[in-house]
Amino acid sequence: MTTEPPWSAEDHDRALDGLAARENFPVASRLLPARLRADLRAVYGFARLVDDIGDEAPRALRTGLLDTVDGDLDLLYEGETPKLPQIQRLAGTVRARGIPEEPFRRLVQANRQDQVVHRYETFQDLVEYCRLSADPVGRIVLYVFEAAAPRLLEPSDRVCTALQIIEHCQDAGQDFRKGRIYLPAEDLRRFGCAPDDLSRAVTPTRLRGVLALEAGRARNLLDQGAAPLLAELRGWARVAVAGYVAGGRAALAALAHGRYDVLAGAPRPRRTALPLRWARALGGG
Repeated sequence: MTTEPPWSAEDHDRALDGLAARENFPVASRLLPARLRADLRAVYGFARLVDDIGDEAPRALRTGLLDTVDGDLDLLYEGETPKLPQIQRLAGTVRARGIPEEPFRRLVQANRQDQVVHRYETFQDLVEYCRLSADPVGRIVLYVFEAAAPRLLEPSDRVCTALQIIEHCQDAGQDFRKGRIYLPAEDLRRFGCAPDDLSRAVTPTRLRGVLALEAGRARNLLDQGAAPLLAELRGWARVAVAGYVAGGRAALAALAHGRYDVLAGAPRPRRTALPLRWARALGGG
């Protein structure tokens, strides 16, 4: 028997609007043509559905619900009609843009991994996780913009990994409350941190050192990926990716401005700061 998600499509859409407003980067800017916005929302809706299952659904149901998503992907790529509304909406985008199934499978696998892996020993281990949880989104976005040239995939991966690590820094306390620590264990030991440092009301100085280290690594990845990506992209693809890059840089600035005190309230960039950073990214800065 097929397991149905414990929420309606309408509930999910309302949550999607709220979540998108809190993201570091514009998911589907009003600057973009309506069709591109619809495609990006369909992609983002799939990613949020899978993340919501992995994080919010009752633990006993999560594996079955992820199986349901995989089953719907089977239907989609076999030319059949998916059962879940979110994947029904995704179907038109997949077929119109020729998006392969592998990136979607990786997003599901990332959430399966979240159910059994709760800590990462090294920064490289975290990067490998991001290959499942973040990089596929960038590749799908390139397909949406018909810009998925092989030479652009690695720079896109670097940008997406950077954005994911930035979110792990911002959400370190929230992740800990969910039973997960994405900050590399070897870095926590290096700075003398204990796991319960993540439960405090104010971020200890030693933990701020770890967060600054990871943010610096994310900044390097973001710069390494953004330069070649923005140099080659044209048109709406360049506009959108510049927005993602600008959002990442604004989030890094907010972390630094807040002195990496993410436990007192995750530092988020002001929306008013984004347009200038977006313009700078478009200009190559």
